[in-house]
Amino acid sequence: MVQTVLRKSLPAVVAVLLCGTLGFLTIRPGIAAGEAERLAGRYAFQSVALNSAPAGARTERVVAPGLQRIRGWISAVGAAVALTDLRGLGHAGDVCLVDPRDDKVTLRPAPQSGGTSYAPVELRPSGAVRYDATMAPMGCVPADLDEDGDTDILVYYWGRSPVAFLNTAPGVPSAAGFTATELVQPMQVWNSTALNVADVDGDGHLDVLVGNYFPDGAKVLDPAAAGDSRMQMQHSMSMARNAGVNRILLGRPSGARDTLPAFTDASDAFGDDVARSWTLAFGLQDLTGDLLPEIYVANDFGPDFLLANESTPGAVRLRAVPGTRTLTMPKSKVLGHDSFKGMGVTFTYPDGTGLPMMMVSNITDEFALQESNFAFVPTGPPGELAFRDDSEDLGLARSGWAWDVKSGDFDNDGVDEMLQATGFLKGERDRWPQLQELAMGNDDLLDLAGAWPNFGPGDDLSGHQHNPFWVRTAQGRYADLAPAIGIDQPDVTRGLALGDVNGDGRLDAVVANQWENSRVLLNRSAGPPGIDLELALPAAGGGTRPAVGAQVELTGAVRQKTQLYPANGHAGASASRVHLAAPGGTVTGTVTWRDGAGRHQAPISLTAGRHTLLLSPDGTAVTR
Repeated sequence: MVQTVLRKSLPAVVAVLLCGTLGFLTIRPGIAAGEAERLAGRYAFQSVALNSAPAGARTERVVAPGLQRIRGWISAVGAAVALTDLRGLGHAGDVCLVDPRDDKVTLRPAPQSGGTSYAPVELRPSGAVRYDATMAPMGCVPADLDEDGDTDILVYYWGRSPVAFLNTAPGVPSAAGFTATELVQPMQVWNSTALNVADVDGDGHLDVLVGNYFPDGAKVLDPAAAGDSRMQMQHSMSMARNAGVNRILLGRPSGARDTLPAFTDASDAFGDDVARSWTLAFGLQDLTGDLLPEIYVANDFGPDFLLANESTPGAVRLRAVPGTRTLTMPKSKVLGHDSFKGMGVTFTYPDGTGLPMMMVSNITDEFALQESNFAFVPTGPPGELAFRDDSEDLGLARSGWAWDVKSGDFDNDGVDEMLQATGFLKGERDRWPQLQELAMGNDDLLDLAGAWPNFGPGDDLSGHQHNPFWVRTAQGRYADLAPAIGIDQPDVTRGLALGDVNGDGRLDAVVANQWENSRVLLNRSAGPPGIDLELALPAAGGGTRPAVGAQVELTGAVRQKTQLYPANGHAGASASRVHLAAPGGTVTGTVTWRDGAGRHQAPISLTAGRHTLLLSPDGTAVTR
């Protein structure tokens, strides 16, 4: 009798033990209280409001009639931020902020930035540059497009192609000092969610990459656009290829001040799969040593892409580099084969040399949609572009509904921390059950907005999360110390920008929030000041321009490596400077850059403080 009972219950016992064992294996290793306290003691931030609610502030957008029932979903993006130096302070004391509550793009001084203060200046298209209520800004990127030594501002939108605001009166910003100019002629109806700048083809001039989301021509924000057949949602949660077309625009400045360069469309180099993906972020980084940026394309609703750059001046050639799947690796964690929701990307060199780790944001919400962030670590030498996702082992796999992510050295010890934006739709009614039901439905219904559940005022999707602050532990894993250092406010954040806003040698952060006030995190850490370094090329106007794409590598007891790509990620552009640690006072290494004359490398020696490296066409680097 007893043996019969045991024999019948054995499968149940084994099942319980197996479930318990598997459950135990899914528990993430924590961080000891003593180590958390020790690590947290290295960081301190003062949170300062950047703006306040504008008059008549909105909390959702007016949308096309066919999107009315999901207006909460459509209204979930638009907050963005960039850091720059418009007043010549020598540090990044000026902010370009996009606030969806009134759809304004404003230039404003960062709190405690010093210099001559000024009231917020709105950048709004006017005159021959068409702008109306069916258009809304999604982000801004500072860049010296005409190479005259002044910082221009590129603004990208839903409802129209980007606009270049050329800086015609350097100094304290004014509305009259920026001239709106069409980036492409004639204006086109794009719905852009990402924009980055770099010398893609190696001719020495900045090019522009535009990531478009909803299909071209679709008037997402037009209440009169009833029955618009171009307006479609994604046709798949894992392999969508019906978005607007991503663009590569090759720039060729004329040499005349305050004149937009001629742009040539080289978008065919993307190929159809990359071009028609639902792109939310671009990440640029030279991974092969030729100073041509490889391109990481972070896509919603389908695989991300890493594109090897094999271009020559005037001819863009890009090659997709997929990862290799092993027996224990899920398909969706293999580079180029994932089905997750790529929403931001940053590059960091934890050991200060070699290839970087690529940190990618996805949706990682417990009891909701538990995908995984990516932490792609190199598995081969430069040139092979072989990467493996180690996010779980590194403690970086889970954070929430994640967007922008930025890496930088906040305590000046030579090792980057990472700040990540999270949150989607803040309300009181949990709508995750309905979203899960949609995600499990037939792909053929997904592109029909009428098949979606309602998402409107009061609904909540991951709306009460905090932005993780990832710190590397002594064991090489990362821990989120945001709660321990008091920066775990439940913001719904889209964009992040890093830079030294007050010139004290410490890296600060600006946080752009959706439908809420944005904030500045002023770094009050007690560690030593670092190096705030401007990498500058000669400008046609007699001044200098940022050497976008240049690389600094420091040797010594603490190795450091970084490349200047300020607009990497989603909805946030950091300062056009590099931030480094200066342990022991003086550091040495090399700076490598590319201009119209080719590739150059020069030795450097730096101390803590603000410096400019003037990179000359003859291959010399002069510290100023």
